[in-house]
Amino acid sequence: MKIYTRTGDAGDTALFGGGRVQKNHPRIEAYGTVDETNSFIGAARAQLTGRPGHERLDPVLARIQAELFELGADLATPGDARPVVPRIQATHIRRLETAIDDFDTELPPLKHFILPGGTPAAAALHVARTVCRRAERRTVELAGAEPTNPHAVVYLNRLSDFLFVAARWVNHQAGLSEAVWKPA
Repeated sequence: MKIYTRTGDAGDTALFGGGRVQKNHPRIEAYGTVDETNSFIGAARAQLTGRPGHERLDPVLARIQAELFELGADLATPGDARPVVPRIQATHIRRLETAIDDFDTELPPLKHFILPGGTPAAAALHVARTVCRRAERRTVELAGAEPTNPHAVVYLNRLSDFLFVAARWVNHQAGLSEAVWKPA
């Protein structure tokens, strides 16, 4: 398979299920931002390798990266087209909720806003969280204009919650205190 096809040189791209749209179309913005989220999770995984908690968190992050590929394909498929891969379902959301609950039980209660940061892996997870929030906003925008899978927005919302908990958990595993936000 060639890396370059030249089919998008005029600023448009193909969708799964047929049709072409401009590369700045809300559908492309949505799944492109999902792809960015996936990349930042990959960066976090690379930073986490060999660190405390790696063996427990890494398989969850790997599964999420695979699910984000499914979500990207889901968003690249117009609502009336036959999906190329399975669409995101409620079971994906429940798995995220279970992971949130599992990791959160090991954390001290959150009583203040915290600043993103800490270990390089936790900081990367915070970046992934904020990009995920943008993916959610882009998907909400798309859903307002075209039919989309209603589970997509919920999945992204829950994923950003998981990434927040995961960042806190990574710092906790490393023995780092959280930086509490104080008004300037």
